[in-house]
Amino acid sequence: MKTLTRKSGLRGTITVPGDKSISHRAVMFGALAEGTTTIHGFLKGADCLSTIGCFRAMGIDIEEKDNMIYVHGKGLHGLSAPKNVLDVGNSGTTTRLISGILAGQPFTSELSGDASLNSRPMKRIITPLTMMHADITSKNGDGCAPLIIHGKPLTAIHYDSPVASAQVKSCVLLAGLYADGETSVTEPALSRDHTERMLRSFGADIRTEGTTCTIRPPETLHSQHIEVPGDISSAAFFIVAALITPDSEILIQNVGINPTRAGILEVCRAMNADLTLENVREAGGEPVADIRVKTSRLRGTVIEGDIIPALIDELPVIALMACFAEGETIIRDAHELRVKESDRIAIVSENLTAMGADVIPTDDGFLINSRQNASADTDSAGSRASFSGAALHGASIACAMDHRIAMTFSIAGINADGETVITDSDCVDVSYPDFFRQLHSLCPEK
Repeated sequence: MKTLTRKSGLRGTITVPGDKSISHRAVMFGALAEGTTTIHGFLKGADCLSTIGCFRAMGIDIEEKDNMIYVHGKGLHGLSAPKNVLDVGNSGTTTRLISGILAGQPFTSELSGDASLNSRPMKRIITPLTMMHADITSKNGDGCAPLIIHGKPLTAIHYDSPVASAQVKSCVLLAGLYADGETSVTEPALSRDHTERMLRSFGADIRTEGTTCTIRPPETLHSQHIEVPGDISSAAFFIVAALITPDSEILIQNVGINPTRAGILEVCRAMNADLTLENVREAGGEPVADIRVKTSRLRGTVIEGDIIPALIDELPVIALMACFAEGETIIRDAHELRVKESDRIAIVSENLTAMGADVIPTDDGFLINSRQNASADTDSAGSRASFSGAALHGASIACAMDHRIAMTFSIAGINADGETVITDSDCVDVSYPDFFRQLHSLCPEK
């Protein structure tokens, strides 16, 4: 449990944890490659550790030494049958991506996680894998984990995905490593492309045209050195904190700004944020930058359409940011939030309302009207504001053990009157074990 109170003047330079999506994939692809893959900047959160645990259970030697992860790969056909159920913890990424790999193995496996994970929809991967003639079933017949997978040779397909989901796309492409020809996936909008970028660096024959990605099964994958950039989904909480907390300026170093992930930067600019990218560069095939953020006088906007997949995980904290913007913010086309670690539309709306915000949930998003105090002062440029305080008050926040909800309402708590209590704050360890220490480091000493 954490208790937070109003702060101002956030200052400092931080580095956020390694990108969760890239960390998962580096372990998986390293396990399937020939030789040793080294990973620098790996996220040691619970989700990514679940991925390591699953591959260790299938005979892959994975060691940590000198802040590096070493994955001693055994090739595309080197995995061994696990002796026990593979524990995926709370990780939907582990579950959905590894299912594509397991579908083509010559053994049977079972995947299961915690209660939250086992209530999340898996039919979205069961359907395309079954089209590839995979033998995958929901043990309880409810379309959720536990999943039982009897590995077998797979048939190449073209799959028209009904959702823009990197997890669905990646599952099918990874199954395509074991198929009898070219496998392709077409999405309604382009989802994050870490799988395509990284598989290509490992030597896979993979190409993208528009929203269609195609893979041809390779003879082998080759080990790589992976530099994992900071996770923009983790940086998002501090971006918003700097924008809405009075008299603040933060530099967030070494953040991945892959355009299929960086929709929050576009939204911040549309909302008049004082945000600049510095030291823009490329590392490990991914674009990276330092992000400087200052308190800003924000304005409402409309967030919808093709940008949604590029910021789906950031929408809870964007909804908080909208509470501090002048005018109305509309978020739509985000029905995917209903099936994350929690129903994020419902829980964000309930908790923001409990703190005094004007938020109306919809089937696929939010309608948010600012209750910001009207006495903000602008600087000489007329852009930044020193807020006298937004009309939020403290509350007891239950997060349904959802790490992004806990972090969102921690940022809300330092911008609200009274005390805000995050009752299940330990869940942040899933993606950001150091979150509260870093937040405290930015707060001025009294």
